[in-house]
Amino acid sequence: MIWARHSKLVSNAAAAALALGALATGGNAQDSLQGKFTLPFETHWGNATLPSGDYTFTLPSNSAPYRFYIQGQGANAIIQAIATEQTVASERPQLNIVNTGDVHTVQTFEAPALGVTFSWTPTPKHQGPKEARQKAVPQSAPASQGSETITSIAVRSRGR
Repeated sequence: MIWARHSKLVSNAAAAALALGALATGGNAQDSLQGKFTLPFETHWGNATLPSGDYTFTLPSNSAPYRFYIQGQGANAIIQAIATEQTVASERPQLNIVNTGDVHTVQTFEAPALGVTFSWTPTPKHQGPKEARQKAVPQSAPASQGSETITSIAVRSRGR
């Protein structure tokens, strides 16, 4: 009889430990940041080339290495940020895309929810970061072939 009580106690303790472990693992599995964006033109991002269209992204961890998992328009990519900055100029998440001679390239992703700006290409040396953001052009405006312009694309976050 003592053995039965002891066995039941150990069984209940093991079940409680498993439940707590499952809850802890489930909490860690939550994505750090995820959302959606629309590219109005073909865009180079890291080593990937993404056609225009709608995309979703996931940033599974808010610690280095920062890897973005991109899905949409028949394209899937894993893109790793090459640098981060602990400042964000915008109040909303956005992709900043530089256009040089009809080649669009993601330069930065500003994530105010995390307080971080992720970078893939260096900021142009002839402009400061704030000046570059102020020169953002509307998505419908054509870019001139000989100059460099920056377009900001809104990102719709789905949480942290």
